[in-house]
Amino acid sequence: MKDQWITPNRLFDGRTLSTGKALRINDGCVADIDDAPKDAIPVRGLLSPGFVDLQVNGGGGVQLNATPTVDGLGAIAAAHRRFGTVAVLPTVITDTPDVIDRAADAAIAAKGQQGILGLHIEGPHIAMARRGTHAPDKIRPMDARTMNTVARLRAADVGVMITVAPEATTPEQIAQLGQMGAVVSLGHTDASFEMMEAAFAAGARCATHLFNAMSPMTGRAPGAVGAVINSTAYSGIICDGHHVADQMIALAIRARPVPERMFLVSDAMATVGGPDHFDLYGQTIRLKDGRLINDEGNLAGAHVTQADGVWRLVRRVGLSLSDALSMATSIPADCIGQPAFGGLDGRRIEDLILLDDDMKIAVDLGSLLSGMVD
Repeated sequence: MKDQWITPNRLFDGRTLSTGKALRINDGCVADIDDAPKDAIPVRGLLSPGFVDLQVNGGGGVQLNATPTVDGLGAIAAAHRRFGTVAVLPTVITDTPDVIDRAADAAIAAKGQQGILGLHIEGPHIAMARRGTHAPDKIRPMDARTMNTVARLRAADVGVMITVAPEATTPEQIAQLGQMGAVVSLGHTDASFEMMEAAFAAGARCATHLFNAMSPMTGRAPGAVGAVINSTAYSGIICDGHHVADQMIALAIRARPVPERMFLVSDAMATVGGPDHFDLYGQTIRLKDGRLINDEGNLAGAHVTQADGVWRLVRRVGLSLSDALSMATSIPADCIGQPAFGGLDGRRIEDLILLDDDMKIAVDLGSLLSGMVD
């Protein structure tokens, strides 16, 4: 592919939205960003880094817990790529030690595979009272088996996020996980404000799907929700119109003491890019009116993409487009310690997206630029 400039209607670089800018593409990668030269090829739409999602349980009919293999990881990543999410942290939820170890083995084997950032282990070291759809018979306190699994992943230089509840994990264990280089995220917890603060002080630096499966914030007891909002930790949040009210998302974002700490997660299940049902723990989870419901009537993950979340952040929550896009690109990339995935510099064209006004993929950039060859 020859050296060529392209200029979209609008350009988002991971932080800033601009017009009149162009990308120089060389050998299939972004080589420069500057004012558009006269010979730049115009492209219609908003050009952005592809979305980053740090909580992806499944996609394309595949659920990681049921298929903890390299092929399973690849199928999930491929399903979300169709909707503009080019980097994912596949997520294995509460399960037996063997299932979690198989997911870890797959993540190690898949290291470097397109779009796979590592592994998110969500549970099993969580609070029974806030388990959500997680299987109660598989919940347990933090143990040596999981510590060894995280150590093995980090020794292979695989990115790890692990969701734990302070009730099920000691401050010493949180500190040890952090020292390994894992991102410790607090979630599925009934902890008090004080317990949460102690966990953050020990080294936890993120929270998992704010508001959901957390002790709520009240006037005299800030709970886990209040602790997260008042902290400087990163926090994921689901924006699908079902998990959290739009008004509460807006309130939480406004209330954070430092900017650029809230990021969008999908918590997506196998139905994204797949059929309208799947099996989890022997139950059939079905999609009904946009919600995924288990046999207990509880929400069981989400049927939403990052593109859907960005659209809702702008159209329903009231964020600026640049802030919403940051929540799906640079902020989660920074949280996981892989900032290159949140920007444009050096990115391959297949990891860039061109969006229409509804945050849908407007055109495949690879196909658009396929004619730019010597």
